[in-house]
Amino acid sequence: MRTLIAEDEPLAREGLADWVRDTPGLQLVGAVGDGPACLRAVRELQPDLLLLDIQMPGLTGLQVLRELGRDPAGAAPLPAVIFTTAYDEHALTAFELHAVDYLLKPFERERFDEAVAHARQLRLVDRTPPPEALEAASGGAVAGPLTRLLVRDMGRIIPLQVEQIEHLRADTKYTAIASQGHTYLVRLPITHFAARLDAQRFLKVNRSCIVNLDFVESMTPDESSQLVVRLRDGSRFTASREVSKQLRADAL
Repeated sequence: MRTLIAEDEPLAREGLADWVRDTPGLQLVGAVGDGPACLRAVRELQPDLLLLDIQMPGLTGLQVLRELGRDPAGAAPLPAVIFTTAYDEHALTAFELHAVDYLLKPFERERFDEAVAHARQLRLVDRTPPPEALEAASGGAVAGPLTRLLVRDMGRIIPLQVEQIEHLRADTKYTAIASQGHTYLVRLPITHFAARLDAQRFLKVNRSCIVNLDFVESMTPDESSQLVVRLRDGSRFTASREVSKQLRADAL
């Protein structure tokens, strides 16, 4: 895989270059230190894989992707993207842009190898994000509710339709996402999802749990008059007092 590095820190850039050179199946075709140079290199070199920092001079990594998304029809497809950044607040946007992985600095060689393995698995998949996602990623249009996530399962990456999610639970620094009998751990706190899920379908019942109302079987009060939300799979979650009060007020 022809690999391009976009990283503004010289030591980090050289470290990534050493890892790329040391990885069988990867060919280093360039290493740049700012956004405009990255934009030019992607267009000129047409890499298969882009190791992309987010905070760079000139253009951020997300803005680079937005500009590439404006290229005319027939232009080279976007490479598979692995974000390499010190900022975790962009992780949800990375999912929306169909990034292969999101490496949070400082990361170990093992995480790098894992991300490259994912890129190889998905090499033949069209990974070009939709224009509206590219627009929203760089602060343009306001993105709508999430419709799809990429989740890992037994070494595979699976596209998961958000409407199939039954519930989400906070699990330390991860979020556990339940869907169709499976649970997927995502390296994002639950707060990253709360603002982007369709409020007509998803309800945050307490600080650590969000449920899909389409999968709720019943809500019954406990001894403290808080509603216990029971899902079809048998899961039970106790709604906070405030949410319980609001649900009672909304009931016809």
